[in-house]
Amino acid sequence: MSTVEDLKAIVGSHHVVTNAAKSLRYRKGYRSGYGEALAVVMPGTLVEMWKVLKVLHRDNIIIIMQASNTSLTEGSTPTEGYDRDAVIVKGSRIKDLQLINQGKQVIAFPGTTLFNLEKSLQPLNREPHSVIGSSTLGASVIGGINNNSGGALIQRGPAYTELALYARIDENDELHLVNHLGIDLGETPEEILDNLANRRFDLNNVPNSDERVGHNRDYEKRVRDVDSDLPTRYNADPKGLYEASGAAGKVATFAVRLDTYPSEGESQVFYIGTNSPAVLEKMRRHILSEFKNLPVSGEYMHKEAYDLAKLYGKDSLMVIDKLGTSMLPTMFGMKASAERILGHVPFFKPYFPDRFLQKAGHLFPNQLPKRIEDYANRFEHYVQLKMSGAGIDEARAYLTEFFKEEEGDFFEANADETNKASLHRYVTASVAIRYQELKQDSIDILPLDIALRRNDDDWFEHLPKEIEDKIEYKLYYGHFLDHVMHQDYILKPGVDGHELKKEMLKLLDKRGAIYPAEHNVGHLYEAAPALIEHYKKNDPTNSFNPGIGKSSKKKWWEIY
Repeated sequence: MSTVEDLKAIVGSHHVVTNAAKSLRYRKGYRSGYGEALAVVMPGTLVEMWKVLKVLHRDNIIIIMQASNTSLTEGSTPTEGYDRDAVIVKGSRIKDLQLINQGKQVIAFPGTTLFNLEKSLQPLNREPHSVIGSSTLGASVIGGINNNSGGALIQRGPAYTELALYARIDENDELHLVNHLGIDLGETPEEILDNLANRRFDLNNVPNSDERVGHNRDYEKRVRDVDSDLPTRYNADPKGLYEASGAAGKVATFAVRLDTYPSEGESQVFYIGTNSPAVLEKMRRHILSEFKNLPVSGEYMHKEAYDLAKLYGKDSLMVIDKLGTSMLPTMFGMKASAERILGHVPFFKPYFPDRFLQKAGHLFPNQLPKRIEDYANRFEHYVQLKMSGAGIDEARAYLTEFFKEEEGDFFEANADETNKASLHRYVTASVAIRYQELKQDSIDILPLDIALRRNDDDWFEHLPKEIEDKIEYKLYYGHFLDHVMHQDYILKPGVDGHELKKEMLKLLDKRGAIYPAEHNVGHLYEAAPALIEHYKKNDPTNSFNPGIGKSSKKKWWEIY
């Protein structure tokens, strides 16, 4: 039997996609990236996933592990230049999650999303690592661990665990299942996976691990050190690389065990506006170094990003606001199917669903609350400072006194303003690609994801005229308190994004910035030595996701 026939025998023919048009949605990245694949296979159980891996390993097939495919750097899709066939193993059907030790920890599976985890923990008054940002896009928990994602929540830091169940191919080209969950589940891979899936252990009496941790434990200390020459967090930080953590798909992760957190309780968002980046930096340094209570988060937007998100992200905001994120995977699937079908009809231009949604959005009234719009008319820079508990009064007193002397203003957002401002900030990530799809001419986009030094007082970017002249729009937004910024550039027609990126990265190098900050290197960035070392340790034969970080795509890491 062939590889494809063997895969169909394991998961069923309905869950193996070989048609190029139907598999395109899995072979194409969220923002960019595209590659060929022999098949897309979607196992429905952990045991099926193990059997799939055994077939692919037997037949010397490249394995691309994929969950929600929300990567912004092409990190979960195939690319060009492989020396072997590739198969995408999509784990989104394996959605189970297990709350253990009365919900103080969780075991997440390949298809477990941040959104589902958040909802499961709510009755216990607990929260996962991340409750904003990627959760609104339907991102998976394991994807976040694999990519050191997140960190927007200042008291928690990036996604990290040392407790994982994963498969790797060793230096002797042998496939192994590694159980580092800290739970005795048996001996053989099939036994371990079956026992885990069927909960054949005491969920509320799982032993604590003294040697391995389930979250980043020193982040508060780091983020408070505002005088450091180093960024607070970045993708290649060796402290965040451990087996499945930071693996970037170089192992096949079946499950991760993570710590959860008590719910923040009462919270309040202070919406801040100013025309001076220096004012925000002065505020940031004081809050991080002097506040007794650290903020929950501090999200930044610049006016140009605000205005473009209002124009090109309105329909996304409305969908998430009205339907919630649970519908997003279904809607993404419907959109992909519509694009595939309509692509064969000459009357319809490419990306018709996005064009339709863009037009439909104009039929509805402005979704942004009046006070937020007033600030958009008055100020260039905005921060959503979220505090909880005793920190609310601390921030209220400080900001009241601070803006008596400094340029700017603030107000305490109500529930609707808080929700709309947060969603508006997060739909900004898709604005550049929506703009590019609608224009459909020689427009290139350049997304950068950077970690600035903690002591970078002059944090707002100033570009030389020769670069500024090549850019149509600049979208600045990010996690202001720890200086992790997303900077998306919509380039003028004819400008080569790859060449401009080289110039931009030189400027960032001079500033002591590190990139990428939280979206992994994917196929867009060159991996730092610490990452390459981690990848090779996890995957000596280069069988999983080869080429990541612009590394070798050949078996055994051969040089081109």
